[in-house]
Amino acid sequence: MTTQNAGKAEPAPAEGATIENLLREERTFPPPAGFASRALITDPAILEQASTEEGFRAFWDAEGKRLEWMEPYGELYTWDLPYAKWFIGGKLNVSVNCLDRHVDAGHGDRVAYHWEAEPGETRAITYRELLEETCRLANALRSLGVRKGDRVAIYMPMIPELPVAMLACARIGAAHSVVFGGFSSEALAGRIDDAQCVALITADGGYRKGAAVNLKANADEALRRSPSVKHSVVVRRTGQEVEWSEGRDHWYHELIADQPATAAPEPMDSEDLLYLLYTSGTTAKPKGIMHTTGGYLAGVAATHRYIFDIHDEDVYWCMADIGWVTGHSYIVYGPLANGTTGIIYEGAIDYPDKDRWAQIAAKYHATILYTAPTAIRALMKYGADAFARDDLSSLRLLGSVGEPINPEAWAWYWKYIGGERCPVVDTWWQTETGMIMITPLPGITTLKPGSATFPFPGVKADVVDESGTPVPLGGGGYLVLERPWPAMLRGIYGDPERYQETYWSRYPGRYFAGDGCKRDDEGYYWLLGRVDDVMNVSGHRISTTEVESALVSHPAVAEAAVVGRTDPVTGQAIFCYVILRSGNEPSDALSAELREHVAGAIGKLARPKQIMFTPDLPKTRSGKIMRRLLRDIAEQRSLGDVTTLADESVVEAIRGQSGKDED
Repeated sequence: MTTQNAGKAEPAPAEGATIENLLREERTFPPPAGFASRALITDPAILEQASTEEGFRAFWDAEGKRLEWMEPYGELYTWDLPYAKWFIGGKLNVSVNCLDRHVDAGHGDRVAYHWEAEPGETRAITYRELLEETCRLANALRSLGVRKGDRVAIYMPMIPELPVAMLACARIGAAHSVVFGGFSSEALAGRIDDAQCVALITADGGYRKGAAVNLKANADEALRRSPSVKHSVVVRRTGQEVEWSEGRDHWYHELIADQPATAAPEPMDSEDLLYLLYTSGTTAKPKGIMHTTGGYLAGVAATHRYIFDIHDEDVYWCMADIGWVTGHSYIVYGPLANGTTGIIYEGAIDYPDKDRWAQIAAKYHATILYTAPTAIRALMKYGADAFARDDLSSLRLLGSVGEPINPEAWAWYWKYIGGERCPVVDTWWQTETGMIMITPLPGITTLKPGSATFPFPGVKADVVDESGTPVPLGGGGYLVLERPWPAMLRGIYGDPERYQETYWSRYPGRYFAGDGCKRDDEGYYWLLGRVDDVMNVSGHRISTTEVESALVSHPAVAEAAVVGRTDPVTGQAIFCYVILRSGNEPSDALSAELREHVAGAIGKLARPKQIMFTPDLPKTRSGKIMRRLLRDIAEQRSLGDVTTLADESVVEAIRGQSGKDED
């Protein structure tokens, strides 16, 4: 490494400081005429109408009335900051809205899910079959003593019994806490203990990249530390040998075998708890995000319907895992509330073939595909030739979720997967928001690659500086939400003080999302990632997202991750990890070229200090890059928790490399 001149770090941003708006994107994509002509929303005036309090109330009242209520609601919502209540006094059951009403309407033979497993098994589950299985499990849980108000942990692979377990809990009024199947026994135990779950629904194992993962062993280890669990229900998935605790453990298939295929649904108040979902904790105790019944269901059903422009004939594939909020909202509750046919896949999307995802999309004639930018960039690395033989002509809409998408990844997605005909809805939301908040409406929104465009009708957002003052168009700052919405979290389980401190204290009266954001001169929103991912370089606050996007715009780069590293002169220096596209080789010349490419794309102040070429990046099983670990590597610190990584060997491979600082 080159020797640095001694000097002082630049001071922290002053009060009122903002985030630099560096990267400019001029390409625009209006809605295709054929798509727009039959879209569910065709009048742009809806955005203006829903921005007023009267229009906001009218919009959500109409969406609330789409649901089936056991007792009608009175007042639409109340707002006792920071707590909202929605559809006051109404009673309903989520499983009835997701299943019974579609069967009663004559759609019982419609496929709810096409399920495909990595080893090759397939099932088509109709709405009638899903209802009957849900009722059998609901009766079984009641036979074990599970009652309304209890909490049930769910720790399962991506198999049909996972949504069945969620819906069965909803049917009897027991809140579920789904724990992602890639989490460790320690993470599972912590979540069970925090919620004081009375039962666990799990499986002997699941499949991923050719291996049978022993979930039951993890579950058993967790239960040794979780005395609140009295019963464990186990799906036989892999057939591997497992330990067994008589009296506590029950085989799923045996437990439901003699149960009736009907089960009385529990009337639930609109504000009763539907589920807990714990956000991953890297430096602190995970937060149990609380989502309730009526507002959440109305929010996810409406956003799913309009953002993905759902029609009866659609086959919709959200490629997320149900263990994350994306799966809760847009694999289970939103799609089923709308009577949609979906796809569930157990396994890695690039195993055993790089085009496994495309084979599945072609097989089931998927019309809508919703996936993460990290997955898109991985496919870019393989190249479009990897799936050239797969017929993706059925696709008519693409979606992006999970983190900001680089403009070039967006354009590649649109061109090679969407065939230059499919609108791309880039969506911003969080576990806490429950539903999509900033998004295009594909029939009316002119798209810009990399921009989530505008707030969903009725969502009131703003971009503010450090002091909370709104930033003019063309500037960057911090995203806040200024009006309650139906699917918003109702707190952190058992910790109201943390709820207030985490989300409402920085900008009183406004929800602070924790994300940086900029708006261009036309008011389009561009998400810049977590505020922890903003670097302070010589007094300039630079988003890692913008530098990553500039790197990915180079034809040799498939994916990039950027972090700030302590620098004695500039405060922080820009440190880049780069994955090259197939056919490109690392070299000092390419490193220098990439540094100049970034400087030319967004300015000399953002020129990287170091480029490190790497074959992979540390990611969670949900596909998110763990920048915390990348910062640890860049700073040559000991690593923190790595239990959520999809492949822990990636970290050691990166640490074994070296790179060069440049002047």
